Amino acid sequence: MNKKQIHLTPPSPTVQLYLPDGRALAGPRGAKVGDFLKAVKNDFSAPIVAAVVNNELHELTYPIEMESRVQPITMDTADGARIYRRSLVFLLEMAFAELFPKGKLTIDHSLSSGGYFCQVGERALTQSELDALASHMRALVKEDLPFGRREIPLKEAVQYFKKQKFNDKVRLLAHRPKPYLTLYTLKNRMDYMHGYMVPSTGCLKWFELSLISGGFTLHFPRRHAPTSLEPMGDYPKLLAAFRLYGDWLKRLGIDSVGALDDAIEGGRADEIVLVSEAMHERHLSQIAAQIAERESSIVLIAGPTSSGKTTFSRRLSVQLLAHGLSPYPLELDHYFVERKKTPLGEDGHPDYESIDALDLPLLAKDLAKIVGGEKVRLPRYNFKSGLREAGDVVQLHKGQVLILEGIHGLNPRLIPERLTGRAFRVYVSALTQVNLDRHNRVSTTDTRLIRRIVRDARERGYSAAQTISRWEAVRRGEKRYIFPYQENCDVMFNSALVYELSALKSLAEPLLRQVPHGTPEFIEAKRLLAFLEWFLPVDAGLIPANSIVREFLGGSSLQEFKVWKR
Repeated sequence: MNKKQIHLTPPSPTVQLYLPDGRALAGPRGAKVGDFLKAVKNDFSAPIVAAVVNNELHELTYPIEMESRVQPITMDTADGARIYRRSLVFLLEMAFAELFPKGKLTIDHSLSSGGYFCQVGERALTQSELDALASHMRALVKEDLPFGRREIPLKEAVQYFKKQKFNDKVRLLAHRPKPYLTLYTLKNRMDYMHGYMVPSTGCLKWFELSLISGGFTLHFPRRHAPTSLEPMGDYPKLLAAFRLYGDWLKRLGIDSVGALDDAIEGGRADEIVLVSEAMHERHLSQIAAQIAERESSIVLIAGPTSSGKTTFSRRLSVQLLAHGLSPYPLELDHYFVERKKTPLGEDGHPDYESIDALDLPLLAKDLAKIVGGEKVRLPRYNFKSGLREAGDVVQLHKGQVLILEGIHGLNPRLIPERLTGRAFRVYVSALTQVNLDRHNRVSTTDTRLIRRIVRDARERGYSAAQTISRWEAVRRGEKRYIFPYQENCDVMFNSALVYELSALKSLAEPLLRQVPHGTPEFIEAKRLLAFLEWFLPVDAGLIPANSIVREFLGGSSLQEFKVWKR
């Protein structure tokens, strides 16, 4: 094979590194993989922040000791984006500690326009304080200081965090089975960061800090534009959902995974499950009451995959019945256009997730008649032939409500403008989750992926590798068709439950361990397994049969729920 060699003018002995396109890079044995990749950094669409070396993800500081196959990881990939954002959080934390040594910084929730919602103890920073913090971060970036990496005995780490009064980290480490912990350093400070980092502060050029209600946002690039920042949106309903969930956690006395593990170990698992479920039920009842009070004729329910929309819809239907309303589900899938008319995506393949894959004029016509009390023959889509057929005849009576569940429920194009005043919109997703500690978020995207891995294995016979391989395509559709419209809702329902990863752990881990080494999915499986290690298990037998978690675990009492179709 003819390979173009790029030499780093190394002394002998040398070692070769092979890129996916067949090029070979030569350099001194023991040199960092990042030093090899400097020769080709301009050949990629985004900055390189890590590398897959012989099928294992590594930092750019990883030494190359033998001939290796290397795939550079850039900021426009899932792993690259995580590494950049995690490193940016560490930079923020270190800069904050130097400016406000008595402050208490918490990295709380994710915002869909590319940012984290952050809080500072019981007060908010002033604009001048936030400007000073951003300036200090940029000064550290300009210095291009290295991030150190140390593996220390667990006891030593616990002592360090006790001295720093990081009680959430101390509680978390009390349940760590391994006798060591890897810490990252900047200047004279250390912290635990769950995952890999960039090599130095000079890599973190793209960020902004902005004041927001009750805190501030750490704004970072999104993957499709990795070296620029999009305008920061306004998220009043999302922030309200965050505050509500924060209140729930306070009532439970659980503010981190360490506190959750303490409660489970202390025999409080049944209490946590029951109270968490009661909070869900109370919120569902409140939503049903709002629908009844407004005399809404249509309820639109939208949310990303594995958000628990199906169970939410059925539990909401029960609550609507309790408020004197009889729900009727209208399945949007039956309004697909004929398959040959399905719009094409950027890849040239049919895009079934596009709103234009639905026959919107026919849907508008039928909705107007149904809401007006007329008889309507609904369509039935034949998924084998790709054609529509005649379906049931429907006529709603007084006290009946249409329920439309689908990814486009919040898109203003879905229903005609004249019906918008008759509609009540609900956005359902695992919006927040209890975090590992104040500086290490638990991604709700990871929560949904673990939900889906467990459900796909049980219902469809998919392996974890198959579910992981499809996840990127699923996420692209969500970012395009769901997240931009989430603030269009009347209410947000956070389907996350504080105990759920502890309940899913025993089913998810064996599935993830079966992902073959050497496959692209193995890296993701390994990351999720490392993440699940922090959670103590909860007995699934404690979980009620109508819980949203049952949609994924199995054993839901709502699986064959029929009353809402009467």
